[in-house]
Amino acid sequence: MRQLILCVFCLAFGFSFSQDKTHTSYIDLSYFKGNIALHNNDILHLIKEHPEGYILSWNKKTYGFNKWEQRYNYPDYGVSFAYQNLKNDVLGDVSSLYAHYNFYFLKRNLMLRIGQGLAFTTNPYDKANNFRNIAFGSKLMSSTYVMLNYKKERIWDRFGLQAGLSLIHYSNANVKAPNTSINSVTFNLGVTYNLDEETLEYQNTLDNDDNKFTQPIKYNMVFRSGINESDVVGSGQFPFYIFSAYADKRLNRKSAIQLGADVFFSNFLKELIYYKSVAFPEENVAGNEDYKRVGVFAGHELFINKTSLVTQLGYYVYYPFDFEGRTYFRVGLKRYFSDKWFGALTLKSHGAKAEAVEFGIGIRL
Repeated sequence: MRQLILCVFCLAFGFSFSQDKTHTSYIDLSYFKGNIALHNNDILHLIKEHPEGYILSWNKKTYGFNKWEQRYNYPDYGVSFAYQNLKNDVLGDVSSLYAHYNFYFLKRNLMLRIGQGLAFTTNPYDKANNFRNIAFGSKLMSSTYVMLNYKKERIWDRFGLQAGLSLIHYSNANVKAPNTSINSVTFNLGVTYNLDEETLEYQNTLDNDDNKFTQPIKYNMVFRSGINESDVVGSGQFPFYIFSAYADKRLNRKSAIQLGADVFFSNFLKELIYYKSVAFPEENVAGNEDYKRVGVFAGHELFINKTSLVTQLGYYVYYPFDFEGRTYFRVGLKRYFSDKWFGALTLKSHGAKAEAVEFGIGIRL
């Protein structure tokens, strides 16, 4: 944990000393305390006291010297470190490192932060020593946090205050079972400190018709992969492969709509089909059902500089084995390396039940 804190401080001061005249930076430290949300009755035994912790962040302020910054009302971006004591010896403590964006509303008094990163838990599930921890099946997990704050900077010299609500989510997305996950709803109170003495003027150079932007229909091909496990503890981790093809149409500078299809080769289903056929004969699983699935989907892509947020809603049209229903969701990030090539990190789920974290590479033509 100390190494992670040191890393955040090194990033903060390293970047602050390398500032040019288009950005400034600040740090903030917030204490939070709240409750674990009961999203699944199976975790009732894990909810005891009120979890608490802190979030330490470094933020780079934008002023519109790049046009995308003006389109999103001059957001901040940076890195965060979080520590949380879940107030339960079964769950242990969690340390997390995130990349985040801050978006502003109501004359920049209301800040919405969205962070995505990795979390490390001190006490994951163990069949002999910690079998009650059905929330965390592995030490390393993915984590998302959302913070909504009322914020005032430079109240006294370079110091300011912020307060609001935070939602913190931990899950390994079924990379390893069990994985019921934990969501914490908390109140946070913090202090901000500007690392730069001066402030810059916000630029306003966009044309009145800047948002009017069109492109021909683009065609995308994506290959995704990773490993996951069924909800049966000890059934084993298996690789999966997904081939996707879709068309997208830009509506404006920020948005595009998508329509396409996925072909899923999910090897964990092979083991689950065999297990069901042997262990639960009353479910009438023969054991020779096809593990492959084919889905069609519609989606949306929100473009933020070279990064974009992807959301997709899909339906299986080829579905020989029933697993969590015929509707699926995908949400995640794309990063464009050029006008054509991109990488993707996405989460596929069925409602609130995650199936897999997908790592992808694709091309947009």
